[in-house]
Amino acid sequence: MSNQGEASVGPSSGERRPVALVTGGNSGIGFAVARQLVDNGVDVWIGARDLEKGRAAVEKLGPAAQAVQLDVTDTGSVASAAEQIGELDILVNNAGINPGSEDIVDTTLEQLRQAYETNVFGLVAVTQQFLPALRRSAHPRIVNISSGTGSLTWNSGPNPQFDWERVQGAGLAYRSSKTAVNAVTLLVAQALGETFKVNALAPGLRRTNLFPDMTVGGDPAEAAQGAVRLALLPDDGPTGRLWSWDGTLAPW
Repeated sequence: MSNQGEASVGPSSGERRPVALVTGGNSGIGFAVARQLVDNGVDVWIGARDLEKGRAAVEKLGPAAQAVQLDVTDTGSVASAAEQIGELDILVNNAGINPGSEDIVDTTLEQLRQAYETNVFGLVAVTQQFLPALRRSAHPRIVNISSGTGSLTWNSGPNPQFDWERVQGAGLAYRSSKTAVNAVTLLVAQALGETFKVNALAPGLRRTNLFPDMTVGGDPAEAAQGAVRLALLPDDGPTGRLWSWDGTLAPW
């Protein structure tokens, strides 16, 4: 990944430790991101729909982590979380769902609504609610967990990123919602300017609860490394990009 040196969001002498929120942070990639942020000297809030699951994750992470009830589809929950957290430097929009892998013929409108409600509208709601806190940060960072299957370039022709022959045309709800996440990332980055670093990550195929029937896939911790790199970008780092988990640029 270009323009990445030592992170500028870490605390200097006398400064407070940076604070991050990871939505859907109690499991999968989100939990791996939270763990690695803690390891990098960041205080982390685990946003979880089920607060008990969030607290269970915090027990594994230690005193640098806290849990907050956060349902990204509930504006009241989002507002309450923002009030509780207060200061914020890093927002990792990780919460997401996959309501099904059907094609256009079999996808229901309800599946589309579910995917967009969480993956797109929820992401925007959280970003908007936490913008005042992020604007107070000297080094505001937003990382949106997207998907390579949302890349229009990769979707429009055979490519080695995934089994294109098998998946072409499938997963309308999930994949189109991630295409929307990519668009939101670009537009938010443009709106917020260079002080903010707003990027999306294509984490690759991982063994997570998002695809419970999947028997293949890589370690979520490997994908989390890419998210953490973006969360700790230096002030001259890139913004408004889609990155593959391995630090290379991915096409829109």
